[in-house]
Formats: sequence, C-alpha cells, structure tokens
Amino acid sequence: MWTLGSFLLGMAAAIQAVYGLPGTAAANAAGKIEPGEGNPGLIRILQEHEEPLAVRLHRQYICGEETQPFGQMTSAEVIRILMSHPEWTAMLSQDGQTVVLEQSIEDFSQSCRGNVYIGLDKLGYLSLFEGAPKKEKVVKTFFQLDVRYMESSLPQDKVDSLTRGIKISDMDEYNSVLSTYSDFAMPANQKVMKPTY
Repeated sequence: MWTLGSFLLGMAAAIQAVYGLPGTAAANAAGKIEPGEGNPGLIRILQEHEEPLAVRLHRQYICGEETQPFGQMTSAEVIRILMSHPEWTAMLSQDGQTVVLEQSIEDFSQSCRGNVYIGLDKLGYLSLFEGAPKKEKVVKTFFQLDVRYMESSLPQDKVDSLTRGIKISDMDEYNSVLSTYSDFAMPANQKVMKPTY
C-alpha cells in the first residue's frame, strides 16, 4: 500500500512539474498517505496551507479503536506533532481541510479489555475474538491449526480451553497463548480438515 502511495506521489509530482500545478493539488491527487519519517510529503503540503485544519487522532489497537479530536490547528502545529511522532502515519482529507493522524498500538483498547479471547473459528483458524468465540466476533485471524496434531499432542484440558476460548487479560498472556499454539500452525499451502466442535 505504501509503495502504491509513493508511486502515486511520484506521478503527482511529475504532473505538477509538467503542468505547473500547485503543490497541494498535486499531493491531493496522490491521495496523500505517508508512512513514518515525519510524513515528509504531507509536511510539504502543510507548509503551503494557510487556513486552520481540523485534526483528529485515530488509535488502532489489536482489539478496538478510538478517535480523539484535537480541534482546529495551524499547519505549524500539525507539523510539530508529525515531527515529534515519526512512527505515526497521517492523511489529509480530499478537501484539504482535515488531517487524520493514525497511531498503531500493540495493546487492547479500554473498550476491549476484559472481553478478549483467543480461540478457534469454524474453519480451525486460531483467532482473536471480542467476546466469547461462540459469538464469532473475530477481530484478528492468526493461522490455521493442525487440529488433529494438536489434539494428539496437548492435554485434553488445553484443547478444551481453546475450543471454549481462552480469556486474555494482558499482552503477556496474549503473547504466551500465541506462542503455545503456534507450534501447531499448518503450513500455508496445506489444507486441514475442519474441526468437529
């Protein structure tokens, strides 16, 4: 996706050079999504922008998301934020009036905490669920499990707990459960029989 964004940005710059388009129009034509490193393409656009911009921060968690409005800010204020958080990505809306900052967080949002489970979906994939797995609200899918191999290798209570869903309280437990069951991941090109639970 970032490669496509870079390609489009390059094409927009070429169009700008040939046709003498202003920088903001060319960047908007590129869709204006930039990864890290202070978002240099967006910063160039903001340097030309004189009117205040609506700014909001979108936090994307492993489970859940939150949006926090920052209100109206000057271009200089937005640039300072981007420079101080080079790991964030940012996008300028098509009308050029709103900046959406994107932050990825390796944790659970407050709304998900206490309601996160790892279990098996109907196709035998190890998955992260918001709520008990029987409700099938899959948040993230990791890999398909070799269920027969797992059943023959693990104690029955471990298999049963995965079938019911293992409640996850924090990131340490999340990583531990993933590590335990990754030993039973199917190779990507191999099909597995569906579990009969």
